[in-house]
Amino acid sequence: MSQNHLRPAPSRTVRTVAGTTTVTLHGELDLRTAIPLTVQLDTLTSGPCPDLVLDLRPLSFIDCAGLRVLCRTRNRVRARHGRLRLITTDDGFLRILRAAGLRDAFEIHSALPAAEVGTASVDASCVGMG
Repeated sequence: MSQNHLRPAPSRTVRTVAGTTTVTLHGELDLRTAIPLTVQLDTLTSGPCPDLVLDLRPLSFIDCAGLRVLCRTRNRVRARHGRLRLITTDDGFLRILRAAGLRDAFEIHSALPAAEVGTASVDASCVGMG
C-alpha cells in the first residue's frame, strides 16, 4: 500500500497551436490524480468555444475517476459550444468506453493529423469570437 505513495504523479504537457489546446497525459489517471487534472481542464475549458485535444496514448491506466474527468470535460466543452477530441490507440480503453456506454459520447481518433489541429468544427455561435 505504501508503494502507491511513492509513485511519481503523472505528468502532462500542454501546448496550444492555432487555437487548439492539446494536453498529453502520461502515467495513470485515477482517484489520486483526477482532482489536479480536473482543476487544469476546468481552466482550459472556461472560455467560450474551447477546442481541446486530450492525448491519452501515453496513459498506462485509467479508472472510473478518470472516466469521470473525461465526462466532466466533455460536458463543459459542449456547454461552451466547443470541441473535445480524445486520442487513443488502446483497445482496452475503447472496450471500457463501450462497456460504460460512453463510446459514442466522445470524438475518438488514433492520431491527430497536423492539418486537423486548429480546424475545429464549432457551433456557428463561436464564429467571430476570440
